[in-house]
Amino acid sequence: MRQFNYIFKRMIQMIPVLFVISLIAFFIIRLVPGDPARLMLGEKATNDAVAAIRLKYGLDRPLPIQYLKFMRGVLHFDFGNSLKFQVPVWNLIVSRLPVTLALTFLSTAISLLISIPVGYYSGTHKGGFFDRLSNIWNLTAIAMPTFWIGLMLLIFFGIVLKILPVGGIGGGFWGHLKSFILPAFTQSLMTSALLTRNIRNAVVDIISQDFVDFARSKGISEGEIKNKHILKNAMISTVTLLSMRMAYMLGGSIIIESIFALPGIGKLTIDAIFARDYTVVQAVVFIFAIVVMVINLITDVLYSILDPRVKY
Repeated sequence: MRQFNYIFKRMIQMIPVLFVISLIAFFIIRLVPGDPARLMLGEKATNDAVAAIRLKYGLDRPLPIQYLKFMRGVLHFDFGNSLKFQVPVWNLIVSRLPVTLALTFLSTAISLLISIPVGYYSGTHKGGFFDRLSNIWNLTAIAMPTFWIGLMLLIFFGIVLKILPVGGIGGGFWGHLKSFILPAFTQSLMTSALLTRNIRNAVVDIISQDFVDFARSKGISEGEIKNKHILKNAMISTVTLLSMRMAYMLGGSIIIESIFALPGIGKLTIDAIFARDYTVVQAVVFIFAIVVMVINLITDVLYSILDPRVKY
C-alpha cells in the first residue's frame, strides 16, 4: 500500500513537469528559422499556395491558439498529422518507437553483461593487472566520441570484413539482430565503461565493511556473500547511474540511428527538424519525456528491492 501511494504521488508530480516540457517543445521548435509550408511546397511555390497550406494546418493562427489545440490533442493521444509525411503523428511514432526501444534495451543488456563481471572482478582484485587494464579501457571508451566509434566499427565490420550490415534494419529475426549488433555495441561502450567504474569503486568500498567480515565469520559461502552482500549493495548506486544512461541513450539514439540508418524515433526526429515538421518534433519530445520519467519511477521502486532500508 505504501508503494502504491508513492507511485501515485509520483505520477501526480509528472503532470506539471509534462506541462513545462510541452511548453518548451512547442515554442522552441518554432524559433528555428524556416517556414514548414514553404519547405513542403518548395522555393518556387506561389505565396497563395503557401498561404493555403498554412491555413490548412492551422499555422496561420496565433501561437497560443496552436498550443491549446496541441494540448487538447495530447489529452486524447492525438498529435495531429505530420506536415512532412502526411500521416497521423501517432502512427509514425508507433511504427518507429519499437526500433528505438529495442536499440536502447539491447545496449543496456550489453552494458550490464560487460560491466557487472568486469567491475566486480576489478573491485575484488584492486591494483592488480586486470584492474589497471580495465581502468585504461574504461577511460578510453569514455573519451572516444560515440559517432567516431560508430563510423570505425561500421567501416571495419561492415565494409572491410563484410560480416555485419552497414545500415538498415534487415529482414526476419536474425536480420534484425545482425542489424542491431553494431549500433547497440557502439551505444553501450560508454555506458559499460561508466557502470564498470561505478561497480568497481562500490565493490572496493563494500568488501572492507564490517558486515562482510561478519558474514565470513559466520561461515557463509563466498558465493552467497558475493550475491547477497557485496553485489546487491553495489547495485544500489549502479541502478541510479543506469537509469540516467538509459535516458541518455534514448536521446543519443538520434546520432546512432543516423549513422546506421535505423528507422527509429531518432532518425524520424532528425528528418522532422530539417523539414520543420512541428507536430512530429513536439510529439516526440513529449513522449520521450514520459518514457524518461517512467524509467526514473521504476528506478526509485527498485531501491526498495535492493535496499530494504529505503522507506517511501
